[in-house]
Amino acid sequence: MELGEIVGGIKKALDKADAAREEALRITREIVRLSGDAVKAIHRGDLEKARRRLEHARKLVEMLRESLKPYPMLYYSGYVQSAHQEFVEATLLLAYREGREFPSPWELGVPEADYLLGLGDFIGELRRHFLLLLLRGEIGEAEGVYRFMEELYEELMTLEYPAGLVNIRTKQDQARHVLERTLEDLTRAKLNKSLEEKLEAAMKDGL
Repeated sequence: MELGEIVGGIKKALDKADAAREEALRITREIVRLSGDAVKAIHRGDLEKARRRLEHARKLVEMLRESLKPYPMLYYSGYVQSAHQEFVEATLLLAYREGREFPSPWELGVPEADYLLGLGDFIGELRRHFLLLLLRGEIGEAEGVYRFMEELYEELMTLEYPAGLVNIRTKQDQARHVLERTLEDLTRAKLNKSLEEKLEAAMKDGL
């Protein structure tokens, strides 16, 4: 075979891969946008809107998986992984808020490693939910969220794999930091509540 024919064949193959890459980038951007919208809606209490956004995102996740079957090097790239993480994070948060069982990576149709990274990010959104509860003075509910965050952190810490397989160590470090800050906030809120109750009791006794 002439060298020119070989290069021409390679160019055709790479042109197809490049077109698939461009389409994948478009789809992943939309998955990230929809997942972000869902998270915002969940924190506002608009769970129906979040469900609609995530149903759309789920269809795109399936489309992405099918379209990239011939190109595994693209499917396991960073931008696809990031989109999967955002989708997993939002889906887990919605399941938590609705009191449902958490969907598995096989149910969501995402790689296990991407799911674990999304699970690591989930703890950050739980902190946000925790803070919103504190702002509303719902300390008991906020403490329940913190206890669940502890359970999630303990599960994350059972994972010991090299970064080449799944870069979970970074998520573990971030989760530990989030948990420490959340405990500080909870302790401060409970102390303030206790102080308020004592002051109220003292004022009543004084009367």
